[in-house]
Amino acid sequence: MGLFAELYDRHVLPTLLDFACGMKAINRQRQKVVPKATGQVLEIGIGTGLNMRHYNADKVEKIIGLDPAMQMHRLAKKRIQSTGLSVELMGLPAEKIPLDDASIDTIVMTYTLCTIPEPVQALKEMRRVLKPGGKLLFCEHGVAPDEDVRNTQNRLQPVWGKLAGGCHLNRDIPVLLKAGGFQVNEIETMYVPGPKAFTYNYWGEAYSEH
Repeated sequence: MGLFAELYDRHVLPTLLDFACGMKAINRQRQKVVPKATGQVLEIGIGTGLNMRHYNADKVEKIIGLDPAMQMHRLAKKRIQSTGLSVELMGLPAEKIPLDDASIDTIVMTYTLCTIPEPVQALKEMRRVLKPGGKLLFCEHGVAPDEDVRNTQNRLQPVWGKLAGGCHLNRDIPVLLKAGGFQVNEIETMYVPGPKAFTYNYWGEAYSEH
């Protein structure tokens, strides 16, 4: 990695992602799923901690926040301190989660699956650590249902991925969840406000197919 790319990833990208992922429309999406978390919670891709204000502190015992992008943790710690929630940060990737089998009640994943290098492997790991009857709460952007928008997503992807920390605009979220061993019982979709290539959202609940 060149010096410019390293400086960009360390100092510029966290601020840009924090701004983009903290927009009002995106926060409204987070609010639809995060408050449903209960018990021992694993948040995949905790990033800068934008979900912290949406948790119901009365229902959550502890949150383990997993994210290999350690440069994001500085902002996350500030938000954690303001909530009073019990949170443990781990600077590790989702493809190899350092937790015991069936140890987590709820997994929270918001705007994260787009950037994981091996999404199916990561989902299989999430399934492994989830207790029987536990749930995966997800809110993600992904491939659009309209052909013209999909074509735009595919054209933008090579450049967008480099600028946005490996983000994929065109991942098929339901297909990935199923490939990772999850059954999607509840899912909703829509374009949130903004350019359509970036804003087709999927959200809901998934359960392990044990």
